[in-house]
Amino acid sequence: MLIGAGSMGSLHARVIAQSQHADLAVIVDGRQDAGQAASEKYGATWRPEIGDLDDVDAVVIAASTEAHFDLARIVLDADKPLLVEKPVADGLDKTTAIIDLSAQRGIPMMCGLLERFNPAVITAKALVEDPKFVTATRHSPYAPRIRTGVGWDLLVHDVDLAASILGGEPDRISGALGHFHPSSVAGAEDVAEAVLSYSGGRVAHISASRVGQRKIRSMSIHDLDKLIEVDLLRRDVTVYRHVSDQPADAEGRGYRQQTVIEIPELLTSLEPLAAQLEHFVGLIDGRVDAEHERSSLLPAHRIVETLKQSEADAAL
Repeated sequence: MLIGAGSMGSLHARVIAQSQHADLAVIVDGRQDAGQAASEKYGATWRPEIGDLDDVDAVVIAASTEAHFDLARIVLDADKPLLVEKPVADGLDKTTAIIDLSAQRGIPMMCGLLERFNPAVITAKALVEDPKFVTATRHSPYAPRIRTGVGWDLLVHDVDLAASILGGEPDRISGALGHFHPSSVAGAEDVAEAVLSYSGGRVAHISASRVGQRKIRSMSIHDLDKLIEVDLLRRDVTVYRHVSDQPADAEGRGYRQQTVIEIPELLTSLEPLAAQLEHFVGLIDGRVDAEHERSSLLPAHRIVETLKQSEADAAL
């Protein structure tokens, strides 16, 4: 069952319908035109409401973030494996409650932190040896349909990646949020800057914005002896190793640098959404550790919540 036939839901519908490992049985959407159109296109049954879940094996939630909490509880209470789009819910308390419910009932769940399955990210992480510094930029033009702000919509992806690269939850979280777009709802930030500090002086700097004039999805991972640059949009990786630098001419004018550039072959070419679905099927089949999957969701959600709560506390 797929809940939600909007922009993200339609992508899930296509991938599930094309999969050799799953069948798209039911699409749930309160909008008859959207729900029926998607159901007819992908050979599923349309329902305006969830209804009985006895005839489905698992559920994907791609509804609005505000609806995740109530929908996820219904699914888990029916003992159905769950893939919920990011974030799990719009707040850490709700997220923790859903993860706890999954554990209590012994039902596998995962969150749609899609960049985990980006071929460029998978390749870059395989090349990392001893990461010290991570920077990430995720900027987009304004999207009024996103009501929760960039923390839960954009920042969560890159803090999830940074946490997995640098070792989980940071020792210290700092940053700033910017609120200024006239169409944003109260409390929904338009810009988020996060600095994550880890033991040994390791640092991540994550930037998210929904007031950019073009879409940027980039990440740099710094080892002591190399720089790994990742373009998450184009899904490519470039490795730089500095060799030497010297003046550009005999009089010392200008600067010349010698750098070895490597273009590694990607370890996979599978579409991230398809790879995520395969991971979900593995979770259902027991080939993926359900407890590890649950625990992996918490660092990113805690980081975003801490940043948002820090600003709220400062405003008091």
